[in-house]
Amino acid sequence: MKQTRAVEMGAGLFVLLGFGALFFLITQTTGLSNEIGNKGYIISARFENVGDLKVRAPVTISGVTIGRVTGISYDPERMNALVKMIIAEQYKQLPDDSEAAILTAGLIGGQYIGLTPGGSETWLEQGSQIEFTQSAVVLENLIGKFLSSMGGGN
Repeated sequence: MKQTRAVEMGAGLFVLLGFGALFFLITQTTGLSNEIGNKGYIISARFENVGDLKVRAPVTISGVTIGRVTGISYDPERMNALVKMIIAEQYKQLPDDSEAAILTAGLIGGQYIGLTPGGSETWLEQGSQIEFTQSAVVLENLIGKFLSSMGGGN
């Protein structure tokens, strides 16, 4: 009887540790852990097409994550998408003429915003808007253009 109880307790502990490990992996791979929190400043950028960009997508510069996308909305007056992002407060010296591009991580990876610093000596601050943007490259549009160019020429 004691041996059966010990086996049951061991199996229960093993299952509990398995769930804990699964929860840890989920939070690490889906970006639910937020190292930036609410400490930082909000900036925005306008794009013609955001593709499959999602809220909480990383904002990077030189491959280093410096922020997260906090909101994506459509502006019916200007007919484009407005993307808001929070930048960690330790990255306050980003030139205000920086460029934002929507990039793809690998061939089938998720999309993120990559910033390229400009040469200005004034910095982005709370509420600033990035003027120079490059929209997402939509793979379906590229394939359509390629197929139409292949079919049109003799």
